[in-house]
This record gives sequence, C-alpha cells and structure tokens, in this order.
Amino acid sequence: MVKSKRIIVAMSGGVDSAVAALLLKKQGFDVIGVTLRLWSQPEDGTTTKTKTNRCCSVEDVDDARRVCHKLEIPHYFVNFEKEFQEHVIDYFVNEYDTGRTPHPCLACNDKIKFDFLLRRALFLDADYIATGHYARLRTSENGDVQLLQGIDNSKDQSYVLYT
Repeated sequence: MVKSKRIIVAMSGGVDSAVAALLLKKQGFDVIGVTLRLWSQPEDGTTTKTKTNRCCSVEDVDDARRVCHKLEIPHYFVNFEKEFQEHVIDYFVNEYDTGRTPHPCLACNDKIKFDFLLRRALFLDADYIATGHYARLRTSENGDVQLLQGIDNSKDQSYVLYT
C-alpha cells in the first residue's frame, strides 16, 4: 500500500477552503485543516464580524472547525498574531505612511501562509500546503510550475498568489 501524501489546508472558514479540503481528501490525500489566528477578539467579548467581508473572524474559526469535523479530518488552530502584526499590519501602515497603497492580502499570503504556515506544515511532516484560492497551475514537461488566472475571470484570485 502506498503512503498517502499529507497536505495542510489553510481553513479560513469559507466555502473555497472547505471545497479544497474535500476535493483533496477525495483524491486520497491525508488532509489536515489549519486555521490561523491572526488577531484576538476584543476584550468586551463582542465580535467584529459584519458585512465587511473580513476574513479570519471568530465565527470563521468555528465554521472551519465544523467543516473539518464533518470531513473527519484533524483541525488545528495556530496562533500567528505576532507575525501577522509585524508582516501585514505594520507593513501596511508603513507603506501607507510613505504614500503607497499596499495590498495586505499579498503580504499575508507571502509571509504568513507561504512562509510561516509552510514551516508549520513541515513540522507536521506534511508534503504540501493548500489554500482555497481560485487559480490554475500548469506544470511543464521539465517540472516547472506556472501560476495562471482562473478560467472564470470573475472568480480569479491568482493576483494574490503571484508573490
């Protein structure tokens, strides 16, 4: 019997990461869901989730946990608050102060998911990490991988993965 490949799926609590986890499990991967704690809930106990389409809220963590339970895969909640503050929030503020308008999702994917999460995945003996971003990959005959726009341009998220 061939050992299945272990993959860490960044579970945001949204539909895209849930579908990614489901599809990877159906393909025979040993899927582990990981939700990233990027900031704390306010001290007064209120939640800040509104119609602002903010990611990574307390409710999103609960949604991710429920999806992992339903898919019968392990779920871990990893604290990256310090890293998020330094590499996303502080970066955004510093760039904005200099007159530039940075895209915080680029910094988050580049530093938090594809650096710190990758290191955590390696610690968990994972072979891959995955997100629920909508894009395409093409592998050439020599093994080089290209990031391509998604087929449906209205759903394409390759622009937040290019870094």
